[in-house]
Amino acid sequence: MNYDSDNIFAKILRGEIPAERVYEDADTLVFMDIMPRADGHVLVIPKTPARNMLDASPQQLAACIATVQKIAHALLRAFDAEGITTQQFNEAAGGQEVFHLHYHVMPRHDGVRMRAPGTMEKPEVLKANAERIRAALS
Repeated sequence: MNYDSDNIFAKILRGEIPAERVYEDADTLVFMDIMPRADGHVLVIPKTPARNMLDASPQQLAACIATVQKIAHALLRAFDAEGITTQQFNEAAGGQEVFHLHYHVMPRHDGVRMRAPGTMEKPEVLKANAERIRAALS
């Protein structure tokens, strides 16, 4: 399968679609998931085209994982979390819905289940959670 440069994450990278951006470096971008399964749920993506981990370069994968780790530490602090869940899906049969490599990173608390998928969060809640994460990164 080929990379579609009109996928929603590519549009976010180009600034064509708004997103609550949390962190970025030369190789990756982190932004709030608009349908979070937990408070603080973010997405980590490479800034360069990659459909998923099956066609990503080792450099793209390494950059993403380094950012996932950095963000995971910030999420632990920002949300007083006891753990982190990461998810990464590949191709439709593997659960992938947006065909740009991305990692879901969610702070977790013992005994608290993840919310069901598909519920949009209020923009002001996403903004407040993003501010907590940015503060924890400082």
